[in-house]
Amino acid sequence: MVAIVGRPNVGKSTLLNRLMGEKVAIVSNVPQTTRNQVRGIYSDQRGQIVFVDTPGVHANRDRLDKYMNKAAYAMIEDTDCIIHLVDTKDPVGKEEEEIVKKLLASKISVILGLNKVDIKTKYIPDYIQLWERVSGKPATKLKKLTLLPLSGKEGINIDKLFDFLFSFLPKGPALYPQDTLYDVPQRMVIADIVREKLLNIMRHEIPHSLAVIIESIEPRRRKTLYLRVLIVVESESQKKIVIGKSGQILKKVGIQAREELEDLLESKIFLEIFVKQKKKWRDDGSLLEEMGYVSI
Repeated sequence: MVAIVGRPNVGKSTLLNRLMGEKVAIVSNVPQTTRNQVRGIYSDQRGQIVFVDTPGVHANRDRLDKYMNKAAYAMIEDTDCIIHLVDTKDPVGKEEEEIVKKLLASKISVILGLNKVDIKTKYIPDYIQLWERVSGKPATKLKKLTLLPLSGKEGINIDKLFDFLFSFLPKGPALYPQDTLYDVPQRMVIADIVREKLLNIMRHEIPHSLAVIIESIEPRRRKTLYLRVLIVVESESQKKIVIGKSGQILKKVGIQAREELEDLLESKIFLEIFVKQKKKWRDDGSLLEEMGYVSI
């Protein structure tokens, strides 16, 4: 078990998809794209690694934020190795020190993934110094820490990352069949694909204020799946933005999501999307549970 942890938007999902060789997690340039733990299962002749892409660690503002941070930190004690991924083109963030403290307390092997080295970077020394400052030791004296410059986007040092991981992981039975690529509930996969299309089409207009709920999945005639999807937003103005002029945004989302879902589910898809306004849904415990988030 290997968890990928870090701040939002440092490239965790991109790295997971690179490690798996295909798309497992949704990717967007909008922070906090990943809200649940996404498991990708990698197998080769050396063994099997279960990768967990966790939500980005960030400041708590509501119940959803607390859930995401709790989900990210919960994996620390349940894994055999951790990839602490950082974006070396950006300065060290305030959340970073909290992450380092928790990782040092865990006593688990950590690979400090110095990501995005394909871009001109200048903050690599800062991230190494953060570990040294919090631990009170030089990086070379931290036995459980391995430094690795890499690029999830371009695949730089990915083979070396696998070598490190297999050398750190304990021996044991495979947890999944060899041909299994991911372990994510079907409804969550469908919801994430729809949400990814929304985020990529709307970019920064309302990135954190929408949720996607799969209300029903029903087989229909001629091997067609009927999917009823509900998009929840916080205000009427957001609802108008999501729908778009003459319904153009929803139409684009539907076309892009249906194409990917038909390929994924190997079935014709009839996709019906609705939009509902609900104030402060991110603090609604019952709604969060309906979306698959644990009670907090």
